[in-house]
Amino acid sequence: MKASPLQQKELLRLQALDIKVLQIRHQSKSLAAHAELAALNREAEASRMKLLGRTGELDDVRTELGRIESDVEVVEKRISRDTDRLQHTSSVKDIQALDSEIASLKKRLFDLEEIEIAVLERQEEHEAAVAVVTQERDAIAERVSATESARDEVLHDLTRQLGELTRDRAAVAATIPDDLATLYERLRISGHGNAAALLRARTCSGCTMTITGSDLADVRQAPADEVIFCPDCGAVLVRTEESGI
Repeated sequence: MKASPLQQKELLRLQALDIKVLQIRHQSKSLAAHAELAALNREAEASRMKLLGRTGELDDVRTELGRIESDVEVVEKRISRDTDRLQHTSSVKDIQALDSEIASLKKRLFDLEEIEIAVLERQEEHEAAVAVVTQERDAIAERVSATESARDEVLHDLTRQLGELTRDRAAVAATIPDDLATLYERLRISGHGNAAALLRARTCSGCTMTITGSDLADVRQAPADEVIFCPDCGAVLVRTEESGI
């Protein structure tokens, strides 16, 4: 294939831009913030599950307290009812029975109130535990938000750079003949991004291999407008005054 030395040099500009594009894309995917957010999301999920467990325990205690309060209310009503009946009866037998029942109910009420106090203390403990985990969850959420903001700021700048590089690449590609551009794209795919390289001091800048022997002789004999390739990596070798041949 034939291409003027100037057109071949344009391949180097195109290659440099493509390398920068790959670097920007790689940088976008490998930001430290991505790993930080993944770790924070794991922390957030663990905190969510922990809060779910603590909240469930608190709900159980509240349910238990509700049952006790209901029992207390029932006993208090029965004491009030029996006290009222006691005040309105003159039957010795009824008085004795009511006195006995009231005494039993007051004992039951005392026991329930003792249990109620204990459950209230447990409720306070569980409420405190829920508050602690809630604070942990909120702190993680703040860290996630801050990390996302910092990541988005960096990604915004990288996206801007990528847009500028894409425009520059299009401008350079437009100056390259179609057959040479097609060759470059094919080599870029097969060479994993390495399609054109400067020959500097007899060394290919793409694979850093030094050209010697018959390969060097072939390079020296090739016309300036002949597209030649690195015998090691297959990239287009672009010759300049730096080539040392």
